[in-house]
Amino acid sequence: MGKDDIITEGASDVGEVQVAPVEGPKDRIGRYLRKYAGNFLFDELAGHYLESVGMSDILSGIPVPIRKTDMTELTNLKIARNMACIVGCDLSFKYRENYLEYIRRSFGKGFVKPLIAEGVDAAERRDMEYACICFRAATLIDPDDADAFYCYGRACKDLADAVENADEETRAKMENAENYIGRFKMESLEAFEKAVLRSKTHDRARYYLGYAYLNLGLYIKADLVWKDFLDLARDAEDEELQKMVSEVREWRMKLEEPIHIENGYNLVLRGRFLEGIEVLQPYTEDKIYAEWWPLWYYLGTAYKGMHYFNKAEKAFLEVLRRSPSNDEVMRELVDIYEQTGEDEKAEKYRKKIQIVEENREAEKAERNPGLS
Repeated sequence: MGKDDIITEGASDVGEVQVAPVEGPKDRIGRYLRKYAGNFLFDELAGHYLESVGMSDILSGIPVPIRKTDMTELTNLKIARNMACIVGCDLSFKYRENYLEYIRRSFGKGFVKPLIAEGVDAAERRDMEYACICFRAATLIDPDDADAFYCYGRACKDLADAVENADEETRAKMENAENYIGRFKMESLEAFEKAVLRSKTHDRARYYLGYAYLNLGLYIKADLVWKDFLDLARDAEDEELQKMVSEVREWRMKLEEPIHIENGYNLVLRGRFLEGIEVLQPYTEDKIYAEWWPLWYYLGTAYKGMHYFNKAEKAFLEVLRRSPSNDEVMRELVDIYEQTGEDEKAEKYRKKIQIVEENREAEKAERNPGLS
């Protein structure tokens, strides 16, 4: 079917139909993917075509994406793929729900499998951002598809890892490498969580989710999800899965002490300060765990909660030795000094907090000069 049979005249540039220059609250990574929308022009589908396919109610007067390199032979499949790319690029796109409804009516949830396959092909040729777009669109079309979320999680993880493992010169060229890494890692973690929630048998999603929890210091969660992984994969004949099983078994043996420490943190968070101190205090003599600033932070919180201000002060100062710009801990010290009447010390840390905040704002302004 030709272009003139489907669309009206006068394709417009993508900028005329982009909805929101401002990122939606749930779209952590859209800012990095929206550039792909530049591959499209937009025009409305002809009224007679919409009538013939029963789509007038959702697409009448709605511009649809057309690839700049594909202006001759158009089909409803190509239009649907273009729509999928646009919604995968930008969760805040104005006509997102119209596009998703067109895809579902035209192809049903079966559209997801070839879209995932397209994403896998993109990943194999190392076009990871386009792979990410395909997988993200698949999760929107069928929010119950565990494989779509798993693939999306893998793509986000690979993008984060690529930047994290890049050399300093490459990272310096990026606007904010750490922000990029953090956003894609969090998106990856949530995608793996959703895959696990949607499938009781998805072993690989549990494998990667365990590592995501481990990297955040959530040792109890990592151990629990890896236990499920082992239950699912321990008898696997697949060589790759066998390696994963061996890795996970080794990690679970290493997690005994970190899990005990995390239990101590949780006791403090629940207000069971003395019990938390009894768990955590012995680790202050350990060469490895004594370097974990959260250990000292939770000890300081527990001592402060029990009004042992001298011990709380010492613990919080240990945090600052390991995390010098930790303004949350500085605020805890200010509060202690105010309660103990040590005004000079309180003022010292108020000034330090101000310096940290000013430095943070200066860094933001340097990264985003247009916002200053």
